[in-house]
Amino acid sequence: MKPKMWVHAVFAAVMAISVTGCMSGKNSAENASANSGGSKADDQSKKYTVSAMDFYYGDIPPADGRGVKMINEKFNMDYQINYIPQASYDDKLATVLASGKIPDIVTFQSGDLTNRYHKFAKQGAFAALDDYIKEYPSFRKIPPAVLDQFRVNGKLYAIPQYYPRFGFTTIVRKDWLDNLGLKPPTNYEELKKVAIAFTKDDPDKDGKNDTYGIAMGANINPSFAQGPYWDPGAWYHKDAQGRFIPGIISNARKEIIQMYADLYKEGAITRDFATLNWADTNKEFYSGKAGIFIGTPRGMSQAYMEGLLAIDPSAEFVALDMFQAPDGSKGMTASRGFLGMTTISAETGKDPAKMKRILGMIDYGRQFIPYDKQNDKNPDYDWLYGNAGQGYDMVDGKPVLKKTASTEGLYPLVYFVDSVAWPAKDTDVDYPAGYSNPKLIKLTSEIMKNYSTMKYYQSPNYPVISQTELDKGADLTKYLYDEQTKMIAGQRPISDWDKMVGEWKAKGGEQIIKEINAGIKIKDPKEAWSN
Repeated sequence: MKPKMWVHAVFAAVMAISVTGCMSGKNSAENASANSGGSKADDQSKKYTVSAMDFYYGDIPPADGRGVKMINEKFNMDYQINYIPQASYDDKLATVLASGKIPDIVTFQSGDLTNRYHKFAKQGAFAALDDYIKEYPSFRKIPPAVLDQFRVNGKLYAIPQYYPRFGFTTIVRKDWLDNLGLKPPTNYEELKKVAIAFTKDDPDKDGKNDTYGIAMGANINPSFAQGPYWDPGAWYHKDAQGRFIPGIISNARKEIIQMYADLYKEGAITRDFATLNWADTNKEFYSGKAGIFIGTPRGMSQAYMEGLLAIDPSAEFVALDMFQAPDGSKGMTASRGFLGMTTISAETGKDPAKMKRILGMIDYGRQFIPYDKQNDKNPDYDWLYGNAGQGYDMVDGKPVLKKTASTEGLYPLVYFVDSVAWPAKDTDVDYPAGYSNPKLIKLTSEIMKNYSTMKYYQSPNYPVISQTELDKGADLTKYLYDEQTKMIAGQRPISDWDKMVGEWKAKGGEQIIKEINAGIKIKDPKEAWSN
């Protein structure tokens, strides 16, 4: 998987995987039109210059790598991809959008749905895709509820990038639990006790005071929300007026912040969490310092896991089930169903044939190929990963990317702006099969088993759009995270909670609540649960 696939958002955390082929593919028969480089109406004899702008984690591959040359040959185009380091992408994107000279293809991160994407779609910056969306197999798989989130004044201007409805759960060092005679926590009070024990009782039995409980980074991330009742991003609770409110201002959230504040005093949470980036937060857990973190079937880092096992071969892990909430509910908040979005400029939209060439290319990169078809015998898989012996090798019957495949740009998929396959169902993807480390396979299999029988809460604010949230949402959310971070660190009393909420409302939060509730169609949170 190429490093740029995963996007870190406020309420979700992600990790890069080292095993190839885990998300790619769709079978060849299903994608006949894409295999020809576009729809039947696309005249392949004309060569197009196609510019693209996207963000990237890690070392950026060369602009003229082998993968680009393969794309140019297959789709008869001069493909010019401008990868920007993810850390500076927002600033670069702002400059490009303000200039009015937009590349043919532009990728937005998920947080921009209620920010720049809507703003510039309203201004006519992007091509409408309604007339094209049904022509391509991977686009037809997108559920209407996901697509509807991208409609602006009734029209569709972006293609969402796949993300399953499940998210993250808390994982705990089982070997540490066993060493201390403790059981896996089933509620937050037990989680708190375990975190303190991991800090004070030498869980690794090395005679040193060198471990602690919870690995956490900036923006109080991960949220360790063991259900929508505690999820800062879910609209689950109601206020005194009977209106849904965001979880980040709820009393349930207040209780979690109080727990974190207590743990911070005990040294049981990462001491410099307020300024710690996501990569370094991962290192806190995978270096063997912390005993509590998060896990998910999709996108765990095998390299990180093997690094930890090299330090401590006896490390074992347990994934916690969701906690039962005070109201009796138990389950997980469903994701919005996408990770990022791909737009095509309005100028490009004036040329339908070029549009189809571009969309055919994007669709081809979103193929879903089952794991048993991910090998050198499958021509689509073989091409996407740069051909056996050049982009990857077959090792014990499994494809393994060349060590320099991404950094040297040896395979086409590394240059696709949307390279995550869209399966017909989340369960069609055998995530554990994408790993080779036995302990990682065991952990992700355990998580996937839990998720397959999980109940999911679809937050009722999806796909409601609030103009105030578009204008002020990012700043208002940052305000809440900053103030709650101060509360955890003891720089602001938690008794100020209602005052903080009032300040947020006065800055625009009250208007967001009004606008979101005006569009919510359900009356009771119970109506938003499904299997």
